[in-house]
Amino acid sequence: MNTAHLLWHVRKDDEYKEDAKLIGAYSSPEAAAAAIERLKDQSGFREYVAGFEICAYEIDKDHWTEGFVGSEG
Repeated sequence: MNTAHLLWHVRKDDEYKEDAKLIGAYSSPEAAAAAIERLKDQSGFREYVAGFEICAYEIDKDHWTEGFVGSEG
């Protein structure tokens, strides 16, 4: 199984409800954690340091396997 480690920053507050940013995809959890160290003092991130999330994501696999309802109905 090949896995990428996605680093997200998710800001949850009253004004934005949920504001998610995909920061990058890394080869290991340690590489993703190193990215947090590089970014955590940047404007915006420093106010919401707890918003960083590392998620393991299996590559070469379909993750969305169903259709969706478009704006046409």
